[in-house]
Amino acid sequence: MTSLPDATLPDLTRYDAVLFDLDGVLTPTADLHMHAWRTMFEQLFAQWEIEPPYADQDYFDHLDGKKRYDGVAALLRSRDVEIPWGDPADDPSVDTVCGIGNRKNTVFSAVLEAEGIAAYPGSLALLDALDAAGVPVAVVSSSKNAGDVLDAAGIRGRFPVIVDGLLAERDHLPSKPAPDVFLAGARLLGVSPARSAAVEDALSGVASAAAGGFGLVVGVDRGAGAATLAAAGAHIVVDDLAELVGPASR
Repeated sequence: MTSLPDATLPDLTRYDAVLFDLDGVLTPTADLHMHAWRTMFEQLFAQWEIEPPYADQDYFDHLDGKKRYDGVAALLRSRDVEIPWGDPADDPSVDTVCGIGNRKNTVFSAVLEAEGIAAYPGSLALLDALDAAGVPVAVVSSSKNAGDVLDAAGIRGRFPVIVDGLLAERDHLPSKPAPDVFLAGARLLGVSPARSAAVEDALSGVASAAAGGFGLVVGVDRGAGAATLAAAGAHIVVDDLAELVGPASR
C-alpha cells in the first residue's frame, strides 16, 4: 500500500530494465500455490501427527518465493522434522523432501490445468507501458512451473529472458533470498542491477532483489503486508502494478 500521489511514484520506464517475479506479481498463481501447499501439508501433517497444524502464515514464512524443495525443508524444519533430501526424480509418494515437493506439484498442475490462469490487468498495463518505452523485461521466478504458467496466461512471448526453477537447478543457483537468480536475470538482459528495477510480492524475493543491489525494489502487497515487505528491503510498496503506470498511459 502506498499513500504517495502519482507524481511521487517512480517512473519505471526510466530504468534500464525491469525484472518481475511471476506468482503473485504477474499472475494470481500465488493463490493456486497456496491452495496446493495447504492441501498437501494438511494431509501430511495429519498422517505424521505433526503439531502445530499447517496454517496460511506458514506459506509466507517458509514457502513463498523459495524453490520448491527448499520450501519443503524449511517448513518441516520449523516443526523440528528432518527427513532425507532424496532426488528430484523421486515419485510423489516417496517421503523425502523431493518426493513431498513433487507431491505438491502434482496438485498444482491439476489445478492449473482445470482452472487456467489470467494475468493481473494492472500488470499487463505496466508491461504495455514498458514495451512502448522500449524497456526490456524479464521473469525471475523460483517456480519450475513458470513456463506452464506463462503459457497458460498467454504472456510468455513478452519476456526474452526467463529465469525459473529449472534454470536455477541447472546452474546451481541458490533460492531467494540469495540474490543469485535476480543477478542472473540482469546478466542475461545485459543490464546493471543498480540501473534496473525488480518487482516482487514475496518477502524472500524482496530480500533477494535488495541483496542484489537493484536500483529500485518494488513490493506488491498481495497478503504479506506492506510493513514486512518494506522491512525486507522494498523501496516502495503498492497494492497493484497499475499504480505504477503513468497517468498518460492509463
